[in-house]
Amino acid sequence: MVLVLALGDLHVPHRAADLPPKFKSMLVPGKIQHIICTGNLCIKEIHDYLKTICPDLHIVRGEFDEDARYPETKTLTIGQFKLGLCHGHQVIPWGDLDSLAMLQRQLDVDILVTGHTHQFTAYKHEGGVVINPGSATGAYSSINQDVNPSFVLMDIDGLRVVVYVYELVDGEVKVDKIDFKKTSTSSSAP
Repeated sequence: MVLVLALGDLHVPHRAADLPPKFKSMLVPGKIQHIICTGNLCIKEIHDYLKTICPDLHIVRGEFDEDARYPETKTLTIGQFKLGLCHGHQVIPWGDLDSLAMLQRQLDVDILVTGHTHQFTAYKHEGGVVINPGSATGAYSSINQDVNPSFVLMDIDGLRVVVYVYELVDGEVKVDKIDFKKTSTSSSAP
């Protein structure tokens, strides 16, 4: 079992002061093996904070990130799954499932994690999964003014991944899950 935290679109300090305290209390060092971030951290302090939770940190560049060293896309293999990471402002129309599926095929990944819309979504699509963890701080976006803070925790175990979404709604953390089992005909992973 490998736990992977997926989050993004924090926009600290421009659109949000910090992660919600309820999320910070849940994200403790030593529990998570990988963090994947869809970008728009905006400042180095958020990068440094995420490193305290888990040193295995993978970030792609959002259009507001100060650190130009973050790549546009990234792929990595965790267990039996190949994951792709992209902020999402490059995918037109933003959040469009067909356009995201095309990027998923281009990257040749089982799971595509993308952001930009600040809205959590997860789809089983074309033998894989497309996930948008939303905005971890609840920062507004140009297409979504009313945003509930959210992040995703993936539990990868063999050919199975359970995707848990944590969303802060009216001051309470709500958890939902999506279960995905990879078949031997799914793309990529060794």
